Amino acid sequence: MNILVKASLALAISFSSNWVLASPVENLSAEMSKQIVAAANIEPSSRFDGFLAQTLTQDFFADKPALVDAVEKYRASKSLSDDELHVLQRLLGLYTRVKHGHDAMNTLAQLVAIPTFRVDGVEQHDNPEFHKFSRALAAIAEDFNLAFRNVDNRVYEVSLKGSSKEVVGIHAHADVVPVTPSLWQLEDGTKLDPFKLTRLGDRMYGRGTEDDKNGIVVSMYAMKVVQEENIPLMRNIHLLVDTTEETSSDAIPHYFSKNPTPNYNLALDGGYPVVIAEKGTGSILANFPERSGQKNKNSTAEIISVTGGLAINQIPGASVAVVTTSEPKKLAARLNKMAKAFVSANGGNFSIVADAGESDVNLTVKGVSAHSSEPSGGVNPVSRMFMFIEYAQQKKATFKFNHVTDAASYVAANWGLDFHGKTIGIDFTHDFMGPLTSSVTLVSQNDSTFTVGVNLRVPVGRDSAVLKQHLTERLSTWQSENSVALEMSIALREPMYRNPKGPWVNALLDVATENLSMPREFGSSAGATSVHNLPNGVQFGLAMPSKKYTGHNANEFKRVEQFLLDLQIITEMITRVGQMPSLE
Repeated sequence: MNILVKASLALAISFSSNWVLASPVENLSAEMSKQIVAAANIEPSSRFDGFLAQTLTQDFFADKPALVDAVEKYRASKSLSDDELHVLQRLLGLYTRVKHGHDAMNTLAQLVAIPTFRVDGVEQHDNPEFHKFSRALAAIAEDFNLAFRNVDNRVYEVSLKGSSKEVVGIHAHADVVPVTPSLWQLEDGTKLDPFKLTRLGDRMYGRGTEDDKNGIVVSMYAMKVVQEENIPLMRNIHLLVDTTEETSSDAIPHYFSKNPTPNYNLALDGGYPVVIAEKGTGSILANFPERSGQKNKNSTAEIISVTGGLAINQIPGASVAVVTTSEPKKLAARLNKMAKAFVSANGGNFSIVADAGESDVNLTVKGVSAHSSEPSGGVNPVSRMFMFIEYAQQKKATFKFNHVTDAASYVAANWGLDFHGKTIGIDFTHDFMGPLTSSVTLVSQNDSTFTVGVNLRVPVGRDSAVLKQHLTERLSTWQSENSVALEMSIALREPMYRNPKGPWVNALLDVATENLSMPREFGSSAGATSVHNLPNGVQFGLAMPSKKYTGHNANEFKRVEQFLLDLQIITEMITRVGQMPSLE
């Protein structure tokens, strides 16, 4: 019998026999873990026991007799206290990082290369790119000796068998938000392919590196190590790979209509250390019927298109308006002059440039892309585009009146440049979860309708029905007073708030904070995940709250060091929650 099996079984027996626990053993610190990683020399054929033997030779263990004793007892198949087992679980995480870190990055590159974004008119489960992604995961799972199921092309399930009926669901997602390739360019001029992992220094660029293919990869390698080292688990571990997290979010409900809901759920799609609260999400879609431009004094210029975010949860890096005119050079000069004053009056942290063509003007507002859950981390060019259009109308009667100028008036009157909902009167804050945020993001256009979408993130403290009523009344009043043809759609989702007590969340908190040298404090998030309404659902990484989140941004990237830490942490987490006698 494998010594890891015997040691773990001995531990289980000791718990059931009312064994008296030994004195507490202090676990490896983040600094000690770094020393182990730096000194490790692992061959492809190496196993965990060999890694342990090598680790014991490191100098800093000389004055750590309790740690040495824990490792030696484990290697000798002796019973361990829970503290001692935690030491071995941490070492298993370090082993996984050292042995599989390079291969895991190659696997991430393989998955990033598959463009799994929504295609108009094609359901995700019918999209050939998702079928390709499923086949890739199935091949990886087979190579790792892991069980794999494709559930109706909606959810891909990778699993480890435990000895009980309890299930821990690890949630990640295969789908990504769309890209604007022209925006994938670094400040030095380097052009990036969004669907090719490009490593530059400590950064791995590519769509999905941060959100959320990294979560899939580190989970599968962690499960691989648990499987190949034959480590017993009390609970079943199910990695559930969602295909619609960024769009309809109907894949996970479909999966649960045919499969039991896990007893415990964590999403690798948020922030460290453990996020126990998620703001409610909201979307407000304003649909303006297209109408021919009406003469505005002596103006013949007309805005025929505007770009914005390709998804409602995406603040893009730029917004471009196309304006037809008989005098492009003259109009461009006027707009550039007004732009200079507008930018200066509104913070100066963005740019507006009008370029004259033969019969039109391209008006470009450049800001800083961000996830809509964190608007303070970006500079929204969409709201600034509409505000500038309204500014230009008020100053110079610049454009013909049409659906775009209607939308600009709507944004200026109700949302402005503020991202806390103050203009429309819905601003409030929660002591733990923070303030409500609002972001003008989505812009879409078809033959009959011009749509502007606003994304809300709402903390605990305001009844959703009351909030929706306020928005409805406020927008209806504005529409009536301004005689604008407008169709509104308002959807709000309740926030999530979990009890921060109990072994489940505190075990997760210990693993994350100890490995990352973070304060032992639970977190809150503006981002909503697939565990929002699931039993014991929390976020467990993989983003660092101290770093700018790059998911949904142009030039999305994952730091190499953080990716390796994630691999280390997820391995320890799986063994910790998989082997604890009780999570209640």
